[in-house]
Amino acid sequence: MSFAADAKTELCRTKLARTCCAQAEVCGVLLYCNQFSPRQVRVITESAAFAQRLPQLFHKAFGIRFDELGEGEGKRVLSIQDPEKCRTLWERCAFDLTGPAHHINFGLLEERCCRLAFLRGAFLAGGSVTDPLKSYHLEFSTNHYNVSRELATLLEELGFPPKSSTRKSNYITYFKHSQSIEELLTALGAPVAAMGLMNTKAEKFLRNGVNRRVNCEAANVGKTVDAALEQRRAIRVLRQAGVLETLSPKLQEAAALREENPELSLAQLAELCSPPVTKSSLSHRLRKLITLSQELA
Repeated sequence: MSFAADAKTELCRTKLARTCCAQAEVCGVLLYCNQFSPRQVRVITESAAFAQRLPQLFHKAFGIRFDELGEGEGKRVLSIQDPEKCRTLWERCAFDLTGPAHHINFGLLEERCCRLAFLRGAFLAGGSVTDPLKSYHLEFSTNHYNVSRELATLLEELGFPPKSSTRKSNYITYFKHSQSIEELLTALGAPVAAMGLMNTKAEKFLRNGVNRRVNCEAANVGKTVDAALEQRRAIRVLRQAGVLETLSPKLQEAAALREENPELSLAQLAELCSPPVTKSSLSHRLRKLITLSQELA
């Protein structure tokens, strides 16, 4: 199962304890489902857990049963066509009794628990969350403009300021910040999914840190190799010109150590000097050898 499917399955395990919260969750489902009008309700989902929760949820909230449950594998379509049932749901959840526009009925969302229940229903019906291994993104998608604006206000009041955009004919309310997604999933009733996101983020941080260190070390090794090659070329030029034997003992020692230990760093090479010298001192001696060789060119 995907990360989003696991998160929705976890949310569906939330108990239907209070009627007011069940009603709020139903409203979230209806305003973010495939179709909601005074004539028909259609909820399409690939989540088996959500499809199992819906009949219990609607009955707990309004004593309403679905006309079709869409049994089977894959996408399931649960629908209500009965005019009286649809009219009841429209009057309670669409809120605009004078026209076809959809609005959030804030009268059902006075308590914080009911507001979170509404968001849970909206996410189950029209939300998604990206696998944190790929990116951080949680969104609510609806084709009702007013609902999208009102949802953003609701989230803001709950302490989750979202961003908004459009995608084709849908209005998207979304989050990109991992901490906001973690906190929202926890508030909606999916703490395990939130913890999974946090663990993945920590693993990515550690992995990126290791990669940075490996890349840095590889770059340093490359620089050491390049420097050692240049130094050995200079020493060879000086020897072939008969100059190396005329240099001071310190320069001759530096040359001998570099030729014998081409793979060592300056710090390691400096410790082999007799007596040991600083990295800076040895670097100065090797640069002197390079300068002398360049003067012979």
